[in-house]
Amino acid sequence: MWEICKDLQDEIVTMRRDLHQIPEIGGDLPETKAYVMKKLTEMGIPFTENKSDSGLMAEIRGGKPGKTIALRADMDALPIQEANEVEYISRHEGIMHACGHDAHTAMLLGAARVLSENKERIPGTVRLLFQTDEEGSRGAERTIKEGGIQGADAVFGTHIGTILSKDIPSGTMVCTPGCCMASFDKFVIRVKGNGCHGSTPEKGVDPINIASHIVINLQEIVAREIAATKPAVLTIGHMEAGFAYNVIPSEALIEGTIRALEEDVRQELARRIKEVAEATARTFRGEVEYEMIWGAPPVISDPEMAALAADCAREVVGESRVIDRVDAPNMGGEDFAYFLNQVPGAFMFLSSSN
Repeated sequence: MWEICKDLQDEIVTMRRDLHQIPEIGGDLPETKAYVMKKLTEMGIPFTENKSDSGLMAEIRGGKPGKTIALRADMDALPIQEANEVEYISRHEGIMHACGHDAHTAMLLGAARVLSENKERIPGTVRLLFQTDEEGSRGAERTIKEGGIQGADAVFGTHIGTILSKDIPSGTMVCTPGCCMASFDKFVIRVKGNGCHGSTPEKGVDPINIASHIVINLQEIVAREIAATKPAVLTIGHMEAGFAYNVIPSEALIEGTIRALEEDVRQELARRIKEVAEATARTFRGEVEYEMIWGAPPVISDPEMAALAADCAREVVGESRVIDRVDAPNMGGEDFAYFLNQVPGAFMFLSSSN
């Protein structure tokens, strides 16, 4: 059946470029949702709309009895200004499909067409999950609460790109058993000081100085407290403070992320960030407000489902274009982990190196 997909190349490319022009962020994706609903309606595939966000669920019931398999595509974009010079450039200022979710959605729509047109040959049911807010790590949980994988026997998802390595040839499928991606969480540290004029720093408490020491001290957690055999990442991605070159402000902001492959390491990172930040602030007469915004746990593919996916991929792209073992998991994160915590399944990678 997969050979039919070759005839959909131009259609899938067109859908991907249509979606690329209308990127949206988070759980409210009205234009994207309308586009997917239009395509599903044209295909005659029934669907339901999520009550909590712009997610959609569709089902293709086969002509023979069998299991229920869920296929997921995420639809949200990122707050990035597109700088590409292409005719299908993003029409939404400051928003871009920079993580391939437009391709994921187009691919699932292409699969929907093939499966629907050949449903009499399918044993069982294929459920299509068009999910929002993967980037915010909230969409999968909402889909689960909406009943997205209720009764499903397995679930599969794919990520396109060069997230594993730019050296993997384009068109290669990577399907590995066990943990393939890390947990990902966000932390926020608000440093409280006492503002004053820059000429008399002794009259205040400098939150920028405190924040600087916190950033340096946090790096010691991974360097000196986490075993080298347990992968972990602690990254500061955003700092903000001040409004004038000669004024010490009252507050400073630090935002970052942690990644881990094991839950105990994840929890230890979160605990120690709080302790180090608070202790550092006290040392310099300041205070902090600490918030951990939990994202998603590690992505752990079921070994049998990963092997099944790899075997299916070999039938399509050939033995040389399938990788079923990697040296180590990727430290990126994916809220697909929540699906895999509920039912067996596998998360795959499709290389798009250029």
